[in-house]
Amino acid sequence: MITKLFIKNFALIEDITINFKSGLTSISGETGAGKSILLGALELILGKRADLNSVRDNSHKCIIEADFFLEDKLFMDLFKDHDLDFDPHTIIRRELLPSSKSRAFINDSPVSLSQLQAISTSLVDIHSQHETASLFSEKYQLDILDILAGNKILLKNYLEKLNEYNEISETITELIYKKDSASKELDYNTFLFNELVDADLHQVNQQEIEKKYKSLNNVEEIQEILLNINNVFNEDNFGTLNSLKTALNSLLKLQSLSTEFNGLYERLNSVIIELEDIADETVGISESIQSDPSLLNEIHNKLQKIYKLQQKHSVVTIHELLVIQESLQEKVSVTNSLDSEIDKLSLTQKNLKNILVEFSEKIHIGRLNVIPTLKEKLSDFLSELGMPNASFEFNLSNSEVFKQNGTDILELLFTANKGHNFGPLKKVVSGGELSRIMLAVKAVVAQYKQLPTSIFDEIDTGISGEIAYKMAAILKEMSMTMQMINITHLPQIAAVGNQHIKIYKEDINNITKTSISNLNERERINEIAEMIGGKNKSISAINQAKELLN
Repeated sequence: MITKLFIKNFALIEDITINFKSGLTSISGETGAGKSILLGALELILGKRADLNSVRDNSHKCIIEADFFLEDKLFMDLFKDHDLDFDPHTIIRRELLPSSKSRAFINDSPVSLSQLQAISTSLVDIHSQHETASLFSEKYQLDILDILAGNKILLKNYLEKLNEYNEISETITELIYKKDSASKELDYNTFLFNELVDADLHQVNQQEIEKKYKSLNNVEEIQEILLNINNVFNEDNFGTLNSLKTALNSLLKLQSLSTEFNGLYERLNSVIIELEDIADETVGISESIQSDPSLLNEIHNKLQKIYKLQQKHSVVTIHELLVIQESLQEKVSVTNSLDSEIDKLSLTQKNLKNILVEFSEKIHIGRLNVIPTLKEKLSDFLSELGMPNASFEFNLSNSEVFKQNGTDILELLFTANKGHNFGPLKKVVSGGELSRIMLAVKAVVAQYKQLPTSIFDEIDTGISGEIAYKMAAILKEMSMTMQMINITHLPQIAAVGNQHIKIYKEDINNITKTSISNLNERERINEIAEMIGGKNKSISAINQAKELLN
């Protein structure tokens, strides 16, 4: 149960602390006094996203802190599942900072909003005014059946498999789209890839091939030039070698006359030997070069193929062509492997679908089995609330669509009178009837869902007279097994509380703020009398208030 709520710098609240007791707490106050602010603070504790506009003074942080007393056996595993240390005296705190950020803590340990929501939704159930309309929602109606059927674990397992199924289905869809897109390019990519493979570019040295081609393509010219060089060296009488040999003979004569010419002789002799070697090599090269039209044509075709591929792919080197070949090979391989991957995932998808169908059937059977019990209990509560002829029909059918909570389709029909046709709840129920139906639903759910605290925000809307007394009796009975906090405008309901808290506005130094007061017996009589007869409390209103309290 919640034992204390501290609120600071939130909306019209400057700084208040509310101590709660077990049983039923009644909260009253004029319209606009700040009851909704109190509820908003509690919702923040339960993990609602923060509205930073709710901070009273933006230069200071807003703090909302709630103390809970929890039973070990109910909450120890829950805290453990979310990696939190359990303490029977648990404190939850939200802080809205001037920097526009918010923080959450459980027992002084920082937590995410998802952790806070997971813990707090097991601590408190808040029925706000707009939640009554949720009774028209199929999801809400199915949730009620699931609580009675004990489908919590089954639904958790179902949802885990559904998430897997949806992820795989999405992946398959993406792969099919990728395959369709890739198939359009497959033929072209395959053609380009095969063209590069046929060129056999590995181990190809383009520069060497071009050099070889140039040489073969100019055999006659090369031979002619080499021959001319050889003639220059060896031409009779005028050849370079003959001239140099004549000069060498002259130096030989000079060498016999003086040793100073020995060096010139040796140098010239070396030149002649080198030139003779060059002359012999030109002859050898000339004789080794042969015209080979077949080889020339082969090299020509090879080069033309390389040049054509380089031009097509806008590159200038063999290495770049090989990189493109590798990329094309990957594209072709990926396209060809998509079918295999899709088949593999489709098999997994089929197995998951079978599991989901099995889970859905179990969920459906569980819901179907509790419908008679729910109808009976709702009829009993509504009979107490002045609707003795109220009756429900739960038409539960199955679809092939996997929703977040199974495959069931629920049509909830209602009639408040004998001899009248059933109709959709939303179309046939009045505002006062809806409030009573919601209370009946909450009363039934409370018998199955072990929640420490339940908060009702004016669930008595549209109720008056004798029905208000009966509603008060049901709320009082519910408070015997759980803590109840009830915001109300009805004196009959306010009077049955174990404690009574009044929320009011006051102006201090020209600033309006919301305050609270934990009423004593005398103050409570005055408050209930005011709820009965307005500000000018009559003696009869005061007496009636005393009677209600007694």
